[in-house]
Amino acid sequence: MISIAIQQRVGAFSLDVAFDGPADGVTALFGPSGAGKSTTLAAIAGMTAIDTGRIVLGEHVLFDSASGINVPPRARRIGWVFQDARLFPHLRVEANLRYGLKRAPKPHRIGFDHVVAVLDIGHLLSRGVRDLSGGERQRVALGRALLSQPELLLLDEPLAALDGGRKAEILAYIARLKADFALPMLYVTHSPDEVRAVADHVVLLEQGRVVARGDAAIVGGAPVSAQVVGRDETGVLLRVPSSAIGPGDTITLSIDR
Repeated sequence: MISIAIQQRVGAFSLDVAFDGPADGVTALFGPSGAGKSTTLAAIAGMTAIDTGRIVLGEHVLFDSASGINVPPRARRIGWVFQDARLFPHLRVEANLRYGLKRAPKPHRIGFDHVVAVLDIGHLLSRGVRDLSGGERQRVALGRALLSQPELLLLDEPLAALDGGRKAEILAYIARLKADFALPMLYVTHSPDEVRAVADHVVLLEQGRVVARGDAAIVGGAPVSAQVVGRDETGVLLRVPSSAIGPGDTITLSIDR
Protein backbone atom coordinates (compact mmCIF):
# COMPACT_ATOMS: atom_id res chain seq x y z
CA MET A 1 0.00 0.00 0.00
CA ILE A 2 1.17 3.51 -0.78
CA SER A 3 -0.36 6.45 1.08
CA ILE A 4 0.17 10.03 -0.10
CA ALA A 5 -0.89 13.29 1.54
CA ILE A 6 1.27 16.23 0.44
CA GLN A 7 1.09 19.98 0.02
CA GLN A 8 3.61 21.82 -2.11
CA ARG A 9 3.89 25.21 -3.76
CA VAL A 10 6.00 25.58 -6.91
CA GLY A 11 5.94 29.20 -8.04
CA ALA A 12 2.33 30.09 -8.70
CA PHE A 13 1.26 26.43 -8.76
CA SER A 14 -0.13 24.84 -5.60
CA LEU A 15 -0.26 21.04 -5.18
CA ASP A 16 -2.52 19.53 -2.52
CA VAL A 17 -3.14 15.81 -3.09
CA ALA A 18 -4.09 12.88 -0.90
CA PHE A 19 -4.78 9.31 -2.00
CA ASP A 20 -3.96 5.66 -1.31
CA GLY A 21 -2.81 3.09 -3.85
CA PRO A 22 -2.99 -0.72 -3.76
CA ALA A 23 -0.03 -2.91 -2.85
CA ASP A 24 0.19 -4.69 -6.19
CA GLY A 25 -1.87 -2.86 -8.79
CA VAL A 26 -1.73 0.14 -11.12
CA THR A 27 -3.02 3.48 -9.89
CA ALA A 28 -3.44 5.96 -12.73
CA LEU A 29 -2.90 9.64 -12.03
CA PHE A 30 -5.25 10.95 -14.68
CA GLY A 31 -6.04 14.45 -15.82
CA PRO A 32 -5.21 17.25 -18.25
CA SER A 33 -1.77 18.72 -18.81
CA GLY A 34 -0.76 20.97 -15.94
CA ALA A 35 -2.94 19.15 -13.40
CA GLY A 36 0.03 18.23 -11.20
CA LYS A 37 0.48 14.58 -12.17
CA SER A 38 4.23 14.62 -12.88
CA THR A 39 4.80 17.04 -10.00
CA THR A 40 3.21 14.47 -7.70
CA LEU A 41 5.56 11.75 -8.97
CA ALA A 42 8.59 13.98 -8.44
CA ALA A 43 7.50 14.67 -4.87
CA ILE A 44 7.01 10.96 -4.16
CA ALA A 45 10.46 10.18 -5.55
CA GLY A 46 12.02 12.86 -3.35
CA MET A 47 13.13 15.01 -6.26
CA THR A 48 11.33 18.18 -5.14
CA ALA A 49 10.81 19.80 -1.76
CA ILE A 50 7.47 19.21 -0.05
CA ASP A 51 6.08 21.87 2.28
CA THR A 52 4.00 19.60 4.48
CA GLY A 53 2.61 16.08 4.38
CA ARG A 54 3.39 12.41 4.63
CA ILE A 55 4.41 9.65 2.18
CA VAL A 56 4.27 6.02 3.26
CA LEU A 57 5.30 3.04 1.10
CA GLY A 58 4.37 -0.26 2.67
CA GLU A 59 5.82 -0.21 6.17
CA HIS A 60 8.31 2.55 5.36
CA VAL A 61 7.73 6.24 6.00
CA LEU A 62 9.53 8.11 3.21
CA PHE A 63 8.49 11.61 4.23
CA ASP A 64 6.79 13.07 7.27
CA SER A 65 7.03 16.80 7.81
CA ALA A 66 5.70 16.51 11.36
CA SER A 67 8.44 14.05 12.38
CA GLY A 68 11.22 15.52 10.27
CA ILE A 69 11.59 12.35 8.18
CA ASN A 70 12.82 12.82 4.61
CA VAL A 71 14.44 9.71 3.11
CA PRO A 72 16.94 10.60 0.33
CA PRO A 73 15.82 9.74 -3.22
CA ARG A 74 18.39 6.96 -3.70
CA ALA A 75 17.20 5.23 -0.53
CA ARG A 76 13.50 5.29 -1.40
CA ARG A 77 13.55 2.07 -3.49
CA ILE A 78 11.56 3.68 -6.30
CA GLY A 79 11.94 2.94 -10.01
CA TRP A 80 11.05 5.64 -12.51
CA VAL A 81 10.29 5.40 -16.24
CA PHE A 82 9.97 8.66 -18.18
CA GLN A 83 8.50 9.71 -21.54
CA ASP A 84 11.96 9.39 -23.05
CA ALA A 85 13.73 6.19 -22.09
CA ARG A 86 16.85 7.97 -20.71
CA LEU A 87 19.09 5.00 -21.40
CA PHE A 88 22.86 5.36 -21.38
CA PRO A 89 23.74 5.80 -25.09
CA HIS A 90 27.34 4.58 -24.64
CA LEU A 91 26.22 1.24 -23.15
CA ARG A 92 24.64 -1.72 -24.89
CA VAL A 93 21.24 -2.99 -23.82
CA GLU A 94 22.56 -5.64 -21.43
CA ALA A 95 24.87 -3.15 -19.73
CA ASN A 96 21.96 -0.71 -19.31
CA LEU A 97 19.92 -3.44 -17.66
CA ARG A 98 22.72 -4.63 -15.42
CA TYR A 99 23.41 -1.06 -14.33
CA GLY A 100 20.04 -1.09 -12.57
CA LEU A 101 20.78 -4.48 -11.03
CA LYS A 102 24.29 -3.52 -9.93
CA ARG A 103 23.04 -0.54 -7.94
CA ALA A 104 20.21 -2.46 -6.28
CA PRO A 105 20.38 -3.59 -2.66
CA LYS A 106 20.39 -7.33 -2.03
CA PRO A 107 18.69 -9.74 -1.93
CA HIS A 108 17.40 -9.39 -5.50
CA ARG A 109 13.74 -10.35 -5.62
CA ILE A 110 13.45 -9.55 -9.34
CA GLY A 111 15.84 -11.60 -11.48
CA PHE A 112 17.62 -10.58 -14.67
CA ASP A 113 16.44 -13.56 -16.73
CA HIS A 114 12.86 -13.12 -15.56
CA VAL A 115 12.76 -9.48 -16.61
CA VAL A 116 14.33 -10.22 -19.98
CA ALA A 117 11.77 -12.98 -20.62
CA VAL A 118 8.70 -10.98 -19.56
CA LEU A 119 9.72 -7.96 -21.66
CA ASP A 120 10.88 -10.14 -24.59
CA ILE A 121 14.20 -8.33 -24.96
CA GLY A 122 16.64 -11.23 -25.04
CA HIS A 123 17.38 -10.64 -28.72
CA LEU A 124 18.27 -7.01 -27.96
CA LEU A 125 20.92 -7.58 -25.29
CA SER A 126 23.93 -7.12 -27.56
CA ARG A 127 22.54 -4.15 -29.45
CA GLY A 128 23.39 -0.50 -28.97
CA VAL A 129 20.73 1.88 -27.68
CA ARG A 130 20.82 3.96 -30.87
CA ASP A 131 19.80 0.88 -32.86
CA LEU A 132 16.53 0.41 -30.95
CA SER A 133 13.06 1.53 -31.93
CA GLY A 134 11.10 3.78 -29.58
CA GLY A 135 9.08 0.84 -28.26
CA GLU A 136 12.22 -1.23 -27.71
CA ARG A 137 13.84 1.61 -25.78
CA GLN A 138 10.85 1.83 -23.47
CA ARG A 139 10.91 -1.91 -22.85
CA VAL A 140 14.59 -1.69 -21.90
CA ALA A 141 13.84 1.31 -19.68
CA LEU A 142 11.12 -0.71 -17.95
CA GLY A 143 13.58 -3.57 -17.48
CA ARG A 144 16.27 -1.34 -16.00
CA ALA A 145 13.77 0.20 -13.58
CA LEU A 146 12.55 -3.25 -12.49
CA LEU A 147 16.08 -4.55 -11.96
CA SER A 148 16.76 -1.73 -9.52
CA GLN A 149 14.55 -3.83 -7.20
CA PRO A 150 11.99 -1.10 -6.53
CA GLU A 151 9.19 -1.26 -4.02
CA LEU A 152 7.24 1.18 -6.21
CA LEU A 153 7.37 1.84 -9.96
CA LEU A 154 6.59 5.31 -11.32
CA LEU A 155 5.55 5.56 -14.98
CA ASP A 156 5.47 9.17 -16.18
CA GLU A 157 3.55 9.17 -19.47
CA PRO A 158 5.74 6.33 -20.81
CA LEU A 159 3.84 6.16 -24.12
CA ALA A 160 3.85 9.88 -24.97
CA ALA A 161 6.63 9.60 -27.58
CA LEU A 162 5.26 6.46 -29.29
CA ASP A 163 2.87 5.95 -32.18
CA GLY A 164 -0.39 4.02 -31.85
CA GLY A 165 0.98 0.57 -32.62
CA ARG A 166 3.92 0.94 -30.24
CA LYS A 167 1.63 2.26 -27.52
CA ALA A 168 -0.53 -0.86 -27.66
CA GLU A 169 2.60 -3.02 -27.54
CA ILE A 170 3.97 -1.32 -24.40
CA LEU A 171 0.57 -1.36 -22.69
CA ALA A 172 0.50 -5.13 -23.14
CA TYR A 173 3.94 -5.43 -21.54
CA ILE A 174 2.90 -3.23 -18.62
CA ALA A 175 -0.08 -5.52 -18.06
CA ARG A 176 2.35 -8.47 -17.97
CA LEU A 177 4.54 -6.68 -15.43
CA LYS A 178 1.53 -6.20 -13.19
CA ALA A 179 0.72 -9.90 -13.34
CA ASP A 180 4.29 -11.18 -12.92
CA PHE A 181 5.87 -8.89 -10.33
CA ALA A 182 3.02 -7.87 -7.96
CA LEU A 183 4.52 -4.40 -7.73
CA PRO A 184 2.59 -1.19 -6.99
CA MET A 185 2.73 1.22 -9.91
CA LEU A 186 1.72 4.85 -10.33
CA TYR A 187 0.94 5.59 -13.97
CA VAL A 188 0.66 9.19 -15.17
CA THR A 189 -1.49 9.80 -18.24
CA HIS A 190 -4.11 12.06 -19.78
CA SER A 191 -5.33 9.27 -22.07
CA PRO A 192 -8.58 7.47 -21.19
CA ASP A 193 -7.50 4.58 -23.45
CA GLU A 194 -4.40 3.98 -21.34
CA VAL A 195 -6.47 4.10 -18.15
CA ARG A 196 -8.82 1.50 -19.61
CA ALA A 197 -5.92 -0.73 -20.62
CA VAL A 198 -3.87 -0.94 -17.42
CA ALA A 199 -5.36 0.84 -14.40
CA ASP A 200 -6.95 -0.81 -11.39
CA HIS A 201 -7.55 2.47 -9.57
CA VAL A 202 -7.74 6.06 -10.78
CA VAL A 203 -6.95 9.38 -9.13
CA LEU A 204 -8.32 12.28 -11.16
CA LEU A 205 -6.33 15.51 -10.77
CA GLU A 206 -7.28 19.01 -11.82
CA GLN A 207 -5.30 22.16 -11.00
CA GLY A 208 -3.25 20.40 -8.34
CA ARG A 209 -6.22 18.88 -6.51
CA VAL A 210 -7.80 15.42 -6.36
CA VAL A 211 -11.33 15.81 -7.73
CA ALA A 212 -12.24 12.09 -7.91
CA ARG A 213 -10.74 8.73 -7.06
CA GLY A 214 -11.83 5.15 -7.03
CA ASP A 215 -12.01 1.94 -9.00
CA ALA A 216 -11.01 2.21 -12.64
CA ALA A 217 -14.45 0.91 -13.63
CA ILE A 218 -16.10 4.17 -12.56
CA VAL A 219 -13.42 6.88 -12.72
CA GLY A 220 -11.27 8.25 -15.51
CA GLY A 221 -13.02 7.06 -18.64
CA ALA A 222 -12.97 3.31 -18.00
CA PRO A 223 -15.80 1.24 -19.51
CA VAL A 224 -18.87 0.55 -17.39
CA SER A 225 -21.20 -2.40 -18.01
CA ALA A 226 -24.91 -1.71 -17.54
CA GLN A 227 -28.27 -3.24 -18.37
CA VAL A 228 -30.98 -1.26 -20.07
CA VAL A 229 -34.19 -1.27 -18.01
CA GLY A 230 -36.17 1.23 -20.05
CA ARG A 231 -36.11 4.37 -22.15
CA ASP A 232 -37.20 7.87 -21.22
CA GLU A 233 -37.32 10.20 -24.20
CA THR A 234 -38.24 13.27 -22.12
CA GLY A 235 -35.04 13.64 -20.13
CA VAL A 236 -32.19 11.46 -18.86
CA LEU A 237 -29.06 11.90 -16.79
CA LEU A 238 -27.01 9.90 -19.28
CA ARG A 239 -27.93 10.09 -22.94
CA VAL A 240 -26.98 7.26 -25.31
CA PRO A 241 -28.09 6.41 -28.87
CA SER A 242 -31.28 4.38 -28.45
CA SER A 243 -32.14 3.15 -31.94
CA ALA A 244 -30.41 -0.21 -31.53
CA ILE A 245 -31.06 -0.97 -27.85
CA GLY A 246 -34.00 -2.00 -25.79
CA PRO A 247 -34.98 -3.19 -22.31
CA GLY A 248 -32.90 -6.16 -21.17
CA ASP A 249 -29.94 -5.39 -23.46
CA THR A 250 -26.46 -5.25 -21.92
CA ILE A 251 -24.31 -2.34 -23.05
CA THR A 252 -20.84 -0.98 -22.30
CA LEU A 253 -20.45 2.74 -21.67
CA SER A 254 -17.24 4.76 -21.77
CA ILE A 255 -17.29 8.21 -20.23
CA ASP A 256 -14.33 10.40 -21.21
CA ARG A 257 -13.47 13.64 -19.51
